[in-house]
Amino acid sequence: MKIGLFYGSTTCYTEMAAEKIQATMGAELVEIFNIKDVALAECEAFDIIIFGISTWDFGELQEDWESSWDDIESLNLTDKVVALYGLGDQQGYGEWFQDALGMLHEQVILRGPAIIGYWPNQGYEFSASKALTEDQQYFVGLALDDECQYDLSEQRIDQWCQQILQEIIDLQA
Repeated sequence: MKIGLFYGSTTCYTEMAAEKIQATMGAELVEIFNIKDVALAECEAFDIIIFGISTWDFGELQEDWESSWDDIESLNLTDKVVALYGLGDQQGYGEWFQDALGMLHEQVILRGPAIIGYWPNQGYEFSASKALTEDQQYFVGLALDDECQYDLSEQRIDQWCQQILQEIIDLQA
């Protein structure tokens, strides 16, 4: 089993989160790719995929994801397992917290994968988010805020990695 982690990162925080996920799960298990340097279609070579994205300004996509956005439509993710993580600023942009994560989820789910890694929304302070599940209880992936809650990121990554590894095992059972 090999996991492909594909991210876009302008200020290196999403990249640093990718590296922490890789370190937590093991470099032998997780291979990381910056979508600035690798075509998004490369993810199809993996059965298990993690996508990392950050929300910019007023609910906008990170620039590398924005450049690759139309490529999502041509992905075949049927029979794949996908987990998502996002970065955002809940205090400075609380009305748009993790919106890019939600927009990515909307696009990816249309491609037919099994989605894992939904994350509880407790412990955050924001007013709105496109990244919440229908029942508003979970984010559609791991939500990180390295602006306001940097001290919680490592613990959240550790817990989320354990969670998705268990979900992968459960799917294969």
